[in-house]
Amino acid sequence: MSDITIYHNPRCSKSRQTLSLIEAAGQSPNIVEYLKVPPSVETLGTLIDHLGCAPTDIIRFKESLAAELGISKTDDRSRSDWLQLLADNPKLIERPIVTRGGRAVIGRPPENVQALL
Repeated sequence: MSDITIYHNPRCSKSRQTLSLIEAAGQSPNIVEYLKVPPSVETLGTLIDHLGCAPTDIIRFKESLAAELGISKTDDRSRSDWLQLLADNPKLIERPIVTRGGRAVIGRPPENVQALL
């Protein structure tokens, strides 16, 4: 079992490119298709901690779903509220997120993953 995990959307070109970079480095990552198996609030909290950012930093606010939900980065919500929103609406999660050994990066651009390889 690999110590690298990618939260992957196979329909996203950046996610596919990031996965290819990981595999080209000789790694066989654990692949979590987060739209099929959404991460829990607890998992999302861990990812945010490993990324060293706020929950709003991994939200795709330009996604039409964000407009439908009427959310913006400046909304006054608690961390747990944002995490619950992401757990309930995984389509809003920035992709891909790659983790290894207590660290994480967002694969935008895909070369960001090199920091974990």
